[in-house]
Amino acid sequence: QVHLVESGGGSVQPGGSLKLSCVASGTTISGKCMAWFRQAPGKEREGVAAIETSDGWTSTGASAKGRFTVSHDNAKDTGYLQIDTLKPEDTATYYCALKPGCNMWPEADRFTYWGQGTQVTVSS
Repeated sequence: QVHLVESGGGSVQPGGSLKLSCVASGTTISGKCMAWFRQAPGKEREGVAAIETSDGWTSTGASAKGRFTVSHDNAKDTGYLQIDTLKPEDTATYYCALKPGCNMWPEADRFTYWGQGTQVTVSS
């Protein structure tokens, strides 16, 4: 059975940084697409960033460009999302997801496996 477990969320002040992790078990992330989504209360789930673990290709959503960096470590079956210069509007639950390839990755419905989410709260 495939499980994804996120960690690294927390409460930070504006301007701070966080590095989220997503550890996969029951499968390898090698050769797959790992993506990060976020959902704020009352809003739809939004694609933040994605990475093809086969070749390192990455993509970021429009709201994430410039401050969000996605990476991975195949040997650890772990993906990462580095968020810099955090803003209050980044407050949300962040989820990682996994599927065979990154085609049409911002569409959440295309992902089979999801983590339980990690909360990021940005406030002063």
